[in-house]
Amino acid sequence: MQRMGMVIGIDPQSIPEYKRLHAAVWPGVLERLRRSNITNYSIFLKEPENLMFSYWEYTGTDFEADSAAIAADAETRDWWKVCGPMQRPLESRKPDEWWASMEEVFHLD
Repeated sequence: MQRMGMVIGIDPQSIPEYKRLHAAVWPGVLERLRRSNITNYSIFLKEPENLMFSYWEYTGTDFEADSAAIAADAETRDWWKVCGPMQRPLESRKPDEWWASMEEVFHLD
C-alpha cells in the first residue's frame, strides 16, 4: 500500500458548492476510484488560506495504468469538468500535475 498526499487551492466563492458536491459524489466516480485501487480517500479544507489537502491509499501494483483508467472514464471526466473550475492549482506543481503531489516525511503506524 502506498500513501499519497496532494494539495490544491480553491476559489473561496466555490467552497459551498464544492462541499455540496462532495457530500454526494457521483456513484460512478467512486466506483472508478475503487476499481483503480484507490482507498481511504479524504479531502481536507484549510481556510482562510483556501487550500485543500487530499489523502488516499493506493493498493494496486500499476499506478500509471490505474490513473489512466480513471482519466479515461467518461463520468470522471464530467465530474472534473464540474469541479475543476473551482480549483486553483499551485504554481509550484509539476507540469503534468493538477493537484500538486506531496512528499511523505513522517508516518506513525
